[in-house]
Amino acid sequence: MVLPDRDAAEEVAEALVERFGVTEEPQLVRDALAGEDDAEDAQWLVVVEDPDARHDPARLDDLAAEHEGWREAE
Repeated sequence: MVLPDRDAAEEVAEALVERFGVTEEPQLVRDALAGEDDAEDAQWLVVVEDPDARHDPARLDDLAAEHEGWREAE
């Protein structure tokens, strides 16, 4: 999931554990936008492995949207 800031990413990570029962702590990664040097111009990624597709993509999309983000699938 791609989120606009660290606070949103942390909230989504907590919600994944609470609402989706994710047992492994989601990984937070800062992703600087291409060509941007300013620390303010960064997105935050919440990385969740779901190889068995146990989580409903629509619900994950809704969670990301609640925090002004979106879900990206590989």
